[in-house]
Amino acid sequence: MNDLRQLRHFVALAEHGHFARAAEAVHLSQPALSRSIQALENSLDCRLVDRHSRGISLTAHGQLVLEHARRLLAGSRSLHNAVAQLGNLQLGELRLGAGPFPAARLVPRAIGRLTREHPRIRVELSIDDWRSLRLRLLDEHLELFIADIRELQEDPLLAVEPLQPHAGVLFCRPGHPLLAQAPLNASALAQLAFAGTQLPEAVEASLRQFSGREQPLNIRCDNFMVLKALVAQSDVVSLAPWDVIAEDVEHGRLALLPLTQDVPRQQSAYGVVSRAGHSLSPAAQVLLAALREEDRAFRQAAP
Repeated sequence: MNDLRQLRHFVALAEHGHFARAAEAVHLSQPALSRSIQALENSLDCRLVDRHSRGISLTAHGQLVLEHARRLLAGSRSLHNAVAQLGNLQLGELRLGAGPFPAARLVPRAIGRLTREHPRIRVELSIDDWRSLRLRLLDEHLELFIADIRELQEDPLLAVEPLQPHAGVLFCRPGHPLLAQAPLNASALAQLAFAGTQLPEAVEASLRQFSGREQPLNIRCDNFMVLKALVAQSDVVSLAPWDVIAEDVEHGRLALLPLTQDVPRQQSAYGVVSRAGHSLSPAAQVLLAALREEDRAFRQAAP
């Protein structure tokens, strides 16, 4: 098996694209880095990089080795992290992901519970759409993620635990002129400017149906805090699960747009996703327990 140090050196070279910069990043001299890469090439019996005056480029073999090297290194980190956590959870590190809506309320609260019990644990949170999070999970850059699971539940590579659903609502700024005309029917909504995150296919299909537009979103942004600020400062409207805006509505920062019965209703479909057949580290298990507690704790009735 190839020395993991050689794989780290190769990944650094691939990421920096230049021997001198990569050598500096891994704290080696340039000749030492070059010898490490040559040793890796010799052990694999193939050329991994093409050297040229402006740096390097990966060969086809190099691209393949880079993909596997990243997975091996991520697996090595996960192994060391899990072993360290068995003796002392305070030494642990947890890398998790979240979709925009779970990241707006559920996940921060669960992390807060985790860090109150284990204040020295290191947490790295990545916020992205469910497709990107799935790829990062399978590449072992994440241990688990919380996101919309509608398109993930049949994936044999994943273990999926559904969380409680929340009613989908349409929201706007207080004082929006449409509030005086509510409840709104589908034809009225078709004239609005919509902003939202990347939508699950079922939700996007429903929006296309009642809006009559092939692209129902005028503005797409996967940062929900930015979306809320946009809605609060303009006549743009947006869709979200009730739990992530309930507090804003209660305090008058946002308002709900009532809808007529001809407008299709949606619900959230959050879930916790990990790799099938893989046990979670102690830190991830503690976080999962905190997620379940926070999920059960939200009892505010939907409008």
